[in-house]
Amino acid sequence: MKAIIAGATGLVGSHLLKQLAEDQDYDEIWVLTRRPLNSKQKKIKEVLADFEDLESSLQHVKADHVFCCLGTTMKKAKSKEAFKKVDLEYPRELARIMLSRKAQKFLLVSALGASTGSFIFYNRVKGEVEKEIRHLGYPGLVIFRPSLLLGDREEQRTGEDIAKKTYKYLDKLFIGPLKKYRGIHAATVAACMIKMAKKSHIGTWILESDQIQECRG
Repeated sequence: MKAIIAGATGLVGSHLLKQLAEDQDYDEIWVLTRRPLNSKQKKIKEVLADFEDLESSLQHVKADHVFCCLGTTMKKAKSKEAFKKVDLEYPRELARIMLSRKAQKFLLVSALGASTGSFIFYNRVKGEVEKEIRHLGYPGLVIFRPSLLLGDREEQRTGEDIAKKTYKYLDKLFIGPLKKYRGIHAATVAACMIKMAKKSHIGTWILESDQIQECRG
């Protein structure tokens, strides 16, 4: 099978790339990136992408499975408009283009609490991108809504680091209906994405954080 990853330098994306590279079911992995990764893996093919013109960047790319791990923060984006470009417009355009190239599955990392009706801007944008990609009509669409992502990032996120330390002591309190609020390691999300990509089911699936935790392996 052939796969394409957008957001491979992020927390989930980096684990996903590593796991796909080691997976014998995939013989070609396209990595959509803004900077060279200089990977020595023969089956990894880098696409230095202009996200403002994805059509041109992807003109020679075909894949069975599209993994989208794109995401930013308001601090990094600096404006709501810039944030929506990364978290809504780029994933939607990627999904549209790859569907026209006969991709069979789109796997999207969203967020816990994603809803078009949310009062929280971040969650509302995540809800909007889910809705717009659902309307494209993919044969198979899997949406992942992880809680606080655990793992080491290249970039420092002070608020997130504080939350991780807090979750370390509160995780055990999240039981029953609250289980989905437990922190989840990015490697676990990546493993679940690959597992769901390989399933033969069609239609749209939404996995909350506790379901992602249970689907690994």
